[in-house]
Amino acid sequence: YLHFNQIETLEPESFTHLPKLERLFLHNNRIAHLIPGTFSHLESMKRLRLDSNALHCDCEILWLAELLKTYAESGNAQAAATCEYPRRIQGRSVATITPEELNCERPRITSEPQDVDVTSGNTVYFTCRAEGNPKPEIIWLRNNNELSMKEDSRLNLLDDGTLMIQNTKETDQGIYQCMAKNVAGEVKTQEVTLRYFESPARPSFVIHPQNTEVLVGESVTLECSATGHPQPRITWTKADRTPLPVDPRITITPSGGLYIQNVKQEDSGEYTCFATNSIDNIHATAYIIVQALPQFTVTPQDKTVIEGQTVDFPCEAQGYPQPVIAWTKGGGQLSVDRRHLVLSSGTLRISRVALHDQGQYECQAVNIIGSQRIVVYLTVQPRGMPNIKKKPCKNKIEKRLQKCRFENRVFRITSRCALLQDGVQVTESGKFHVSPEGFLTIRDVGTADEGRYECVARNTIGYSSVSMVLTVNGKVCTINQNDSSAKHVSKMNTEITSIVDSSREALFGCRPRSPNDLLALFRYPRDPYTVEQARAGEIFERTLQLIQDHVKDGLMVDLNGTSYHYNDLVSPQYLNLIANLSGCTAHRRVNNCSDMCFHQKYRTHDGTCNNLQHPMWGASLTAFERLLKSVYENGFNLPRGIEPKRLSNGYPLPMPRLVSTTLIGTETITPDDQYTHMLMQWGQFLDHDLDLTVAALSEARFSDGQHCSSVCTNDPPCFSIMIPPNDPRVRNGARCMFFVRSSPVCGSGMTSLLMNSVYPREQINQLTSYIDASNVYGSSDHEALEIRDFASQRGLLRQGIVQRSGKSLLPFATGPPTECMRDENESPIPCFLAGDQRSNEQLGLTSIHTLWFREHNRIATELLKLNPHWDGDTIYHETRKIVGAEMQHITFSHWLPKIFGEVGMKMLGEYKGYDPSVNSGITNEFATAAFRFGHTLINPFLYRLDENFEPIPQGHLPLHKAFFSPFRIVNEGGIDPLLRGLFGVAGKMRVPSQLLNTELTERLFSMARTVALDLAAMNIQRGRDHGIPPYHDFRVYCNLSSAQTFEDLKNEIKNPEIREKLSR
Repeated sequence: YLHFNQIETLEPESFTHLPKLERLFLHNNRIAHLIPGTFSHLESMKRLRLDSNALHCDCEILWLAELLKTYAESGNAQAAATCEYPRRIQGRSVATITPEELNCERPRITSEPQDVDVTSGNTVYFTCRAEGNPKPEIIWLRNNNELSMKEDSRLNLLDDGTLMIQNTKETDQGIYQCMAKNVAGEVKTQEVTLRYFESPARPSFVIHPQNTEVLVGESVTLECSATGHPQPRITWTKADRTPLPVDPRITITPSGGLYIQNVKQEDSGEYTCFATNSIDNIHATAYIIVQALPQFTVTPQDKTVIEGQTVDFPCEAQGYPQPVIAWTKGGGQLSVDRRHLVLSSGTLRISRVALHDQGQYECQAVNIIGSQRIVVYLTVQPRGMPNIKKKPCKNKIEKRLQKCRFENRVFRITSRCALLQDGVQVTESGKFHVSPEGFLTIRDVGTADEGRYECVARNTIGYSSVSMVLTVNGKVCTINQNDSSAKHVSKMNTEITSIVDSSREALFGCRPRSPNDLLALFRYPRDPYTVEQARAGEIFERTLQLIQDHVKDGLMVDLNGTSYHYNDLVSPQYLNLIANLSGCTAHRRVNNCSDMCFHQKYRTHDGTCNNLQHPMWGASLTAFERLLKSVYENGFNLPRGIEPKRLSNGYPLPMPRLVSTTLIGTETITPDDQYTHMLMQWGQFLDHDLDLTVAALSEARFSDGQHCSSVCTNDPPCFSIMIPPNDPRVRNGARCMFFVRSSPVCGSGMTSLLMNSVYPREQINQLTSYIDASNVYGSSDHEALEIRDFASQRGLLRQGIVQRSGKSLLPFATGPPTECMRDENESPIPCFLAGDQRSNEQLGLTSIHTLWFREHNRIATELLKLNPHWDGDTIYHETRKIVGAEMQHITFSHWLPKIFGEVGMKMLGEYKGYDPSVNSGITNEFATAAFRFGHTLINPFLYRLDENFEPIPQGHLPLHKAFFSPFRIVNEGGIDPLLRGLFGVAGKMRVPSQLLNTELTERLFSMARTVALDLAAMNIQRGRDHGIPPYHDFRVYCNLSSAQTFEDLKNEIKNPEIREKLSR
């Protein structure tokens, strides 16, 4: 009973030798601090009182809180202790205190030790610094045992945590590790090695490389490690001791091992490891034996033959060991006769085919690694003369219409059907069309088409025929433009295809030469289907535009009045013909949502069938939605401003470049006092998950193939940004900046006239409109397959270079020189490949892409551990589902609240579940205008920070040097410095007088001796290209007050100088 004794301190050994003490009353004393372990040995304790003391509850007392909790949970002892300080928790039971309340921080290492080589008698220093609350205690371990500084006078722990070992001995060698520890936790550094040498020593192998077998597509490491003094340098050669090829797949590990990822067949062979120091060099050899599953190089196809013929089913495969080809029929052995023969190439030949040979055949390629199987079907038709089953309904037909269609059907597809008019064979042309089924279509029937028509079906056995007579009455045609329309289609098809192909060859045939090339490469679609769809829209629109040339200038269309019919210019059947020839009809998508097992669990890559009630809502390669009707100069396809002299609300539209230099560009920025640069970067990454407008496929105008930036006209697809007379760029001789229009949707703008009424020009969203991580996985099956790693069958995404840290970078894009190789003096590193084609635009964006590619592979690896029975596709889709959910969570829980603020989030409301009646499509106004607010958040520099948040040796990057520069990630420290710069540096504040920094308006995609682009001017020009209505129209739409002058907007635009500039 020690209460009421004015005790102020207790030594830690005070109660050490009292194991049977059951009661300890220390209340009503002046105890402020207790040293950890003071009550550790009181095994028989039943009551402990510490209340009514001056206990200071800081991080040092957490040990007591844990002890009191233990007493309470066990029920064996009662204890009371209350806090006196700090005042905010005065009177609280110590047992209820948490580390978070006391701002206790676990230790974190700020400086780590490094390996060291030492000779006898020298002094060694191992650095270790740590931070935390309370200040961590530094403890050193050797070979996992704690070092005692008291037992060995050669060991000293310096004030900053550094371990100093004096007069080193052989016994000092081993593995050292620093541990920082406080009451909130502990943390350890990496293990480092002290290597001890009595005197210089020749190399000797610690680990010899071993012969290794590996499958194609997997990774392999030949380990090789050596010791000696000085420490030997490890090098590798292949075969006859030639240097290793320069290949990003091949790297030397820090320990000296040879690491090859995504192994190929040609990697097989002999490899030699050399260990060299100043005393000697030694070497050791091992073999990599690359084994490969069989892969078919030639695959058989289903065949239909007539009995008695000979049929070949070619089947070839490669692999290691070389696979053997085996054929079966219906799962059983082939017939044992001379008619069935498997050639040395693997081809199955069946001679004198009989009817009973019909059926399923299987080709199997087998080696010791595994087997592959492919199935084909042989259909055997009996021999027989052709028999015409469906004949014309009359022997004589009179036609008063413009189109005559009659049908003759041949019974066997092996019969050849020839159609004759008055004994002369009818050939395929714009006039006649014979379908594979035997249907004859005659277009624009005239009196010259009268006569006897005969359908003749022949085969090797004989022939059969049937005839009819066609009589044409009355005047046939009242419109005379049809022939010229067909010529227009042919002309435009040839012209546009030629110009698009030449532009593509110029873009991909050499390194980019100008910012125009960079922009075109940056926006050029990666999916061949997207290219063809854009090409079809251009051909269709240009053909109809050519036909319309004879209509007087200034044709206007009132979309609110009666519809404008195009039949006055070209007949309806020729509109259908133009649609077919241009490719518009061919690219109308037909959805197949029948695989309900898939659609009820996973999203499709292209967004179709995600909403089963409306399968095309939110799908890729569909038209943007609109809030308001588009506003075009002629009502349906020409952008406002294309005629500079035409007035809008009584004034000519200002030049976009003039608006940029007067109102938008700024040399100065204000740092954001709330948010870092990561706020901007997540917004851009999110945007690239939602929308990408398909741009015109050509940099040159369709009329004569001249480049848009050289002619400075508005001939399609050019819509050049003109440079004002007093602009600084005029001094460099520039008249305009490069800009081309976005590709139209087939069936909008000029092409909508196919439907006999006007539909304003619409643009294509190349991406899915959902937040579904399409920027990681792609918005089409083609893109998704391109970035998947099928070799491992583990549901992973392809990986590129593995850095020394062990972390992978994105794979490189293959193919011709790209925008990332624009400067041959900097680096030959190509672009990275990701789910979105814009992933290399700037290094901050590339870093986020890399982060999410790693996240997919991390989750996939964990899912495989938990579900080893899953196949690669299941792992991939389950991981993709999780990654998409992560992105949605980050966006709605962490990013949007910072953009909308508390009021905006309340207006948005809580999520109430999936609503299939809501169209998820992205609106044109959002993609083209509203979401571009993020450009105002971009800093002019990308900051790069080391682990101490200090600039890396290569320094920070001006934004114009960060465009399309993946070599800086490969060669200058990876993505970690960039990520630290994004979350560790203040973002750019949105200030009305400081909108876009001049890195974006004066140096966008800049290159030596060329005209850089202007992002602000491009945004304005793109809005006009897309027919985005004026701001005033949206005020009306949103029930805001109508504004007649800029002074009416003083509550929204508070800066009078800006209002004055806008009113000029």
